Amino acid sequence: MACLTTRGRAINCKDVRGGLNRLWITSTDLVTTLNSDEEIDDCTSTAVFFQYDLKNSGNTMETTANVSRDNGTTYFTTVLNIVLPKLTKEDHKELKLISYGKPHLIVEDRNSNFWLLGREHGCELTSASISSGGAMGDASQYTLEFTAEEVSPPSFINGATSSNPAAGWSSCTETITVGTNS
Repeated sequence: MACLTTRGRAINCKDVRGGLNRLWITSTDLVTTLNSDEEIDDCTSTAVFFQYDLKNSGNTMETTANVSRDNGTTYFTTVLNIVLPKLTKEDHKELKLISYGKPHLIVEDRNSNFWLLGREHGCELTSASISSGGAMGDASQYTLEFTAEEVSPPSFINGATSSNPAAGWSSCTETITVGTNS
């Protein structure tokens, strides 16, 4: 099998921003299709997405290619770290439910890119901490770590918007549930 590179890359402009804006969590198995650019361009599922707004620098996403020359294998591990300020009894309950499942996650970054994590196998909540600092100005927060292992890196989503990550999916019946302030 010939595994050929298909393009080069020039030096980019300095116009990008780090960080994440939003996270949507769904427990629905999303049945998606890819276009020729390997973007997700449709989904034939009925899904409820729960929106989490993010606003601090502790929210990160990193994908690592895991390549074994000896075994001839390649897969990608994506780790998503989310920090949610303020501890509530409602969030405690949701944390427990999320930890039991293998949700699919959609992430929006500060450059208006949207990715689907766990496209084939879902994501695992691999770590969660509930903390309240000792000093008056210390954080009182949840820190969540999700991990996805897939044969491809997270796919870009075609047509997603900040108010509806499934906006470009004509075959998807979606409900977006936005959180409330507590």
